[in-house]
Amino acid sequence: MKCFMCKGELENKLTNFLLDLGTCIIIVKNVPSQVCTQCGEVSYSDEVARNLEKIVNSTRSNSAEIAIFNYETQIAA
Repeated sequence: MKCFMCKGELENKLTNFLLDLGTCIIIVKNVPSQVCTQCGEVSYSDEVARNLEKIVNSTRSNSAEIAIFNYETQIAA
């Protein structure tokens, strides 16, 4: 598979996903990703993107300023 940004090679890695909602920062650790070996661009499969969206949506009502999750723990729940 090729990077859509630079056409470099992609390799499977675990990365951290960070999202700033303004009132809360969400960090999801150990997310299965495809990372470009040339430019470092990170992309996710459709399934992983859906799971990240579920994690973010379940956290929006949380009053914490910072929420940190482990990807595998969250999708297993």
